[in-house]
Amino acid sequence: MRHGKQGRKFGRKKGQRRSFTTGLIHNLIMSDRITTTEARAKEIKAKVEKLVTVAKKNDLAALRLLERRLPKVSAYRLYHEIAPRYKTRRGGYVRIKKTALRRQRDNAPQAIIEFI
Repeated sequence: MRHGKQGRKFGRKKGQRRSFTTGLIHNLIMSDRITTTEARAKEIKAKVEKLVTVAKKNDLAALRLLERRLPKVSAYRLYHEIAPRYKTRRGGYVRIKKTALRRQRDNAPQAIIEFI
């Protein structure tokens, strides 16, 4: 039974999986919109929203926390450009749009994840 086991494995070990999701989050922050599989989009959505919530605090501790969790370029962009857009919004910063396209090699359903 999988009680208490949360998250997707993506066929990777823990460190590889952490780097993989960090890379996806970095790409999303830098381009505001990426196309990926539905499973990947669902996995990073909650993590991105928590990072935006941290960035909205707009203090030095929040910036340092972002720098620990993200590459420096994306941490600064999230803190200085993206978070101020959502100052009055209480949540729901990211949207997932499912597409009709499927990845050719394994027929995985595709989705677009973007900031609102």
